[in-house]
Amino acid sequence: MIILGIDPGIAIVGYGIIEYKNNSFKVLSYGAITTPAKINLSSRIKSIYDDINTLLAKYDIDALAVEELFFNKNVKTAIDVAHARGVIMVACSNKGIPIFEYTPLQVKQGVVGYGRAVKKQIQEMVKIILNLPEIPKPDDVADGLALAICHCHSSNHSDIFRA
Repeated sequence: MIILGIDPGIAIVGYGIIEYKNNSFKVLSYGAITTPAKINLSSRIKSIYDDINTLLAKYDIDALAVEELFFNKNVKTAIDVAHARGVIMVACSNKGIPIFEYTPLQVKQGVVGYGRAVKKQIQEMVKIILNLPEIPKPDDVADGLALAICHCHSSNHSDIFRA
C-alpha cells in the first residue's frame, strides 16, 4: 500500500509518500510544495493542484491521508487552507484515490500513542519509525509523513490493501 500524507497549507503543503507492507515502512518521497505570498490566491491554488498532480503521476498512490481542517483564530488563513485542501482532494479524487481525513488528535495517537503529544515528540517518532537520518524540515513535511503513518496504523485502510 502506498500512502500520500498531506499537511495542507497555502504557503507550504507538506507531503510524505510511504509504502507500508508487512508492518514495515519504506519512504518513497517527502518534501514541501511552496507558493510565494506575492502571487494571487488562484495562482497559488493552481500551483498546488499542478504539483500534486505531478506527484500522483509519478507514484501509484493507494490512499490520501489528509489533516482535517481545524478553525484557528485567523479566518482568512483557514479559508485559504481550505482552498488548498480542496484542490488536493479534487486531484486525488480525479484519480480515484480514496481520501481519509484525520484530526490532529488522531495523528498524535497514531504516531506517538498519546493524544496530547507535542510537535517535537511527533517529529522524533516520525524520524524513528521511518528510520530517517534527521527530522524532516520544515515542520509541515514531518506532519505529512505523520499523517501517512497514522493512516497505516489506523483500521480505516483495510479496504485498500493491494492483493
